[in-house]
Amino acid sequence: MHTIQSASVVRPLFAWRKFWAHRFGPAPFLPMSRAEMDQLGWDSCDIILITGDAYIDHPSFGMALIGRLLEAQGFRVGIISQPDWNSAADFRRLGKPNLFFGVTAGNMDSMVNRYTSDRKPRSDDAYTPHGEANKRPDRAVTVYAQRCREAFPGSAVVIGSIEASLRRIAHYDYWSDKVRRSVLPDSKADLLVFGNAERAIVELAHRLAKGEKVSEIRDLRGTAFMVGRDWLPSAEWEEMDSTEVDTPGPLVKHADPYAMDDSAETSACATPAAADGAQPVRIVSRAERLAARRERRAHTVVRLPAYEQVKDDPVLYAHASRTFHLESNPGNARALRQAHGERDVWLNPPPVPLTTEELDGVYELPYARRPHPAYGEAKIPAWEMIRFSVNIMRGCFGGCTFCSITEHEGRIIQSRSEDSVIREIEEMRDKTPGFTGIVSDLGGPTANMYHLKCKDEKIEAACRRLSCVYPDICENLGTDHTPLISLYRRARSLKGVKKVLIGSGLRYDLAVRSPEYIKELVQHHVGGYLKIAPEHTEDGPLSKMMKPGIGSYDRFKQLFDRFSREAGKEQYLIPYFIAAHPGTQDTDMVNLALWLKKNNFRLDQVQTFLPTPMALATTMYHTEKNPLKKLHRQGGETVGAVRGARQRKLHKAFLRYHDPENWPLLREALKEMGRADLIGNGKKQLVPAWQPAGTGMKAAATVAAASRATPGGKSAPGRPGGSTHGKPRTAHSASGARPATASRPAARKKNSSR
Repeated sequence: MHTIQSASVVRPLFAWRKFWAHRFGPAPFLPMSRAEMDQLGWDSCDIILITGDAYIDHPSFGMALIGRLLEAQGFRVGIISQPDWNSAADFRRLGKPNLFFGVTAGNMDSMVNRYTSDRKPRSDDAYTPHGEANKRPDRAVTVYAQRCREAFPGSAVVIGSIEASLRRIAHYDYWSDKVRRSVLPDSKADLLVFGNAERAIVELAHRLAKGEKVSEIRDLRGTAFMVGRDWLPSAEWEEMDSTEVDTPGPLVKHADPYAMDDSAETSACATPAAADGAQPVRIVSRAERLAARRERRAHTVVRLPAYEQVKDDPVLYAHASRTFHLESNPGNARALRQAHGERDVWLNPPPVPLTTEELDGVYELPYARRPHPAYGEAKIPAWEMIRFSVNIMRGCFGGCTFCSITEHEGRIIQSRSEDSVIREIEEMRDKTPGFTGIVSDLGGPTANMYHLKCKDEKIEAACRRLSCVYPDICENLGTDHTPLISLYRRARSLKGVKKVLIGSGLRYDLAVRSPEYIKELVQHHVGGYLKIAPEHTEDGPLSKMMKPGIGSYDRFKQLFDRFSREAGKEQYLIPYFIAAHPGTQDTDMVNLALWLKKNNFRLDQVQTFLPTPMALATTMYHTEKNPLKKLHRQGGETVGAVRGARQRKLHKAFLRYHDPENWPLLREALKEMGRADLIGNGKKQLVPAWQPAGTGMKAAATVAAASRATPGGKSAPGRPGGSTHGKPRTAHSASGARPATASRPAARKKNSSR
């Protein structure tokens, strides 16, 4: 039987002997038709990738990155982009794959892509030519995988992407307002690949090519699959109940069929007894004890409460969520299993992060760096947004509870080398049509986490914290921004580069540790506005978000304003905020609105909290329990969830206090709260007492609609009010990491308090 791969011993990503088909060389574009296959001299594809996005051959798009990586391993890779899912016919377009179908919803979760936070259908899709909507189904991974099965019943089906990652165990589904089971049994896939999938997908391809069956490959980190209730990788393994990891008050303990009688075991430290029966004593070193503990941990699987239990029990759901997140560090995470009926979903530990050299290799594959020619001159909004940007890192150690990045990419930062980034900028300059000398972004999930990591690899491997920066920055976290400063300086000195902007959000609590970085950023890399994400001003919601207090923002702003003045520039911060986050009271939103008015901010577009699968804030929303703390059946911390249509609309309205359409709703709410003193025309008042003619109709309709909401204050799935705002959504914002908001100063005066 296989042993799960060790985190300390991994095969380099590009160390595999190339498959025989490497003799064909790299394709100009991965083929999307049989005609293209014929031009390449292929009789078949070894691997066919199914994606809900348009095919853009650029490393920012998952299907291109994985496709080019597999191509570099010697495999023939075809792509079926945005197939017609109403039948299996379109899934036969390239024939039967020799090895497997790789199925992805695309860069975004299909439900986030198709619906607003109010569950209303979106009118566009940034990942589709012309931004056309409805080019992918709901829960695309499940639908695509089922169609692959119909098209070629004997083919292996492997699912991945953020949609599959965030649904790998039982999870609360906001759009149906219920707990759904893992995507594995619904999709009927053979294997689920989660997180940074490169290592798993490359090894899987090579082993399948050598004749192994997909049903027998059970040792890959970062994979999940269905097994029998009594299955274990080998006799060395043991099972422990999740209540031993974190006890949620009095629970009925699951039976452990693999429990062993300790009395029957022989101590690993014992030596043979002397003839007279005496037992020699041997001192076991600390290193030996730690090694034994690690070995036992590596052969332990934690049983989570079953799907049938968590779907109806909020405490058990919160407990399962908390346990899942505690087992997320690849250095110490144990395997997990969760019963779904008569079978279990088995999750191997998370993948080992890529080294800098490996990440460089992935991003420097021969991408065409543009959409497939089949789209002609069609505009693809997501491509237009990132075509002149460069991804410099992956992962995020912030641990923001509303964000799904850590569940997907992990909290260990994976950074490219400076040389690699520079080479990509040069290639973009030379090959990307329309380049004018402006680099729109050097970033990632968090722009200034580049090359930041734990000071000690052993401490990092043993750490169980959910965030490296909350409630305070960990003393073991390196915060040196020198590598990033060096990269910025070198990038803007390149021939043909006029300006390098930073479009990704950044952690201002980290930035203030390096005033030199802020100076470099502000004086050279801000195009008038800089995105920043306080998310809220009040301690209550911030504590549930695991975000720093507004004081960190104030310290950053002081430095931002100072260095802007020194450079003779008029520049502004663009703060992002979330409405209706779990743990937010109406009074919190009042105080936030007053802060916005005091600082002369008028938000153009705002976003209400969207519960994405498996995020900790989603657990709070669903269970009204706090999974950041020990859970209890009786007592414990209750987290208020903003559910009702009216209240969610109200919280959103507070962020747009200046919009006359919202004034009737705000006046009514302020009176109910006993804060009628905030109604008037004074500087310290929030809403005028007068109403411009022809305005306020939407707010009145909201009040009326609230009276027709479903019982319990919840809006009927798919039917509540709301609107689609904002620019094309990126994979980053889709995960919940940054709401799709934008803001602008109300006035641009030299003396602005901003």
